[in-house]
Amino acid sequence: MSRTSTSRRNLIKSGAGIGAGLALPTVFATPAAAYTNEPTGNTVTVGFNVPQTGPYSDEGADELRGYQLAVEHLNGGGDGGMLPTFSSKALKGNGILGKKVEYITGDTQTKPGPGAEAARKMIKQGAVMITGGSSSGVAVAVQKLCQEEGVIFMATLTNSNDTTGKDKKANGFRYFFNAYMTAAALAPALKDRYGSDRKTYYLTADYTWGWSSQESIAAATEAMGWQTRANVLTPLSTKDFMPYVKAVMDSDADVLVLNHYGSNLVNSLAAVQQLGLLNRRVNGKKMEVVVPLISRLVAKNIGENLKGIISTMDWHWTLQDAGSQAFVKSFGEKYGFPPSQAAHTAYAQMILYADACERAGTFNPCGVVSALEGYTFDGLGNGQTEYRAEDHQCLKDVLVVKGNDNPTSEFDLLEILETVPRAKVEYPVDNYLFAGGALGQCNPGS
Repeated sequence: MSRTSTSRRNLIKSGAGIGAGLALPTVFATPAAAYTNEPTGNTVTVGFNVPQTGPYSDEGADELRGYQLAVEHLNGGGDGGMLPTFSSKALKGNGILGKKVEYITGDTQTKPGPGAEAARKMIKQGAVMITGGSSSGVAVAVQKLCQEEGVIFMATLTNSNDTTGKDKKANGFRYFFNAYMTAAALAPALKDRYGSDRKTYYLTADYTWGWSSQESIAAATEAMGWQTRANVLTPLSTKDFMPYVKAVMDSDADVLVLNHYGSNLVNSLAAVQQLGLLNRRVNGKKMEVVVPLISRLVAKNIGENLKGIISTMDWHWTLQDAGSQAFVKSFGEKYGFPPSQAAHTAYAQMILYADACERAGTFNPCGVVSALEGYTFDGLGNGQTEYRAEDHQCLKDVLVVKGNDNPTSEFDLLEILETVPRAKVEYPVDNYLFAGGALGQCNPGS
């Protein structure tokens, strides 16, 4: 149950022993804030913590564009984007609770330590909410900090099960789908395309998302008959993947799963192409490559090497629902190109936070938590979506996509094969892949 802190400094009185007839001065201390960075003026400050450097910096740049567009719409500018399509009508284009939205930014460097430090600095500068990140390692670290400091964390790109599993926190919320949902959507498509008798080799980014992705994909594919041959961890700093791909070619595996993202995925697929891995036949079958998670931005940097490869996405700019098309129009008019899922997720999280404040009538983190827990909404581009109360994970549809065989532009590199409904990717809170940790209680700070 959420709670609201009402702590105030005690009234201080002096004058004991002063003679009768003299005025007894009463000194009132300035009341302490009810919660961390309680806005007191005509503005409210939020912090956009994105990777401006590091292997996921392209995602960070588009996240920032999405956030800036959301602020413009919240403050009454532009065409309103997805505010008119959003099922909630609490937001009026006059800021949040009548306060103009201002923002400060930080650079996570795609690293947990610098990401948490950037968030800490923004909290010291007055941010009442932190949002951002394109790495699950960063998301877990920043979410922990925000819980301790008493501010809300609205996670952006984080696919590890741990974010809303063992490392979940009451002050943290994730809109993006997770690795279990990726695997649940992807496995049936892989079985239909490649059969049930396959031997799999994994190259896995050595941090929480990579581990989580590999574990989830292996569980889902082994359940349909695939065998796991090896799982080799690759440091996030790796640039040359040739030795790793050569080792795959020395095995009897006939499917390579690349649990890589950002520049790691660009470089590992380049090695696959240079070594001719996809031209081989193993066990009488054509060698295949699977990429569990992709984005338009990463696809642009991969180019031709992505053709025909199966993956999943949270959102794509070609979706035809009213919310998606309204966002694509607003974003395209402002920036001159279609948005990525990074921009979309950032925009949605900012709108959802603002809406929660309006519905709760407060910026107090505990009020925001109460407004978001169990909240079902629509019109933001992912169909009907629920912020599950028990773990703060958004439950929604997942897209299965593949690299377009005949792209017409740099923005047409992916095509949607299937929209997998929420019912097929949903899971119980106590699923073993999410074991450990406790949500705990909201912390309003002081």
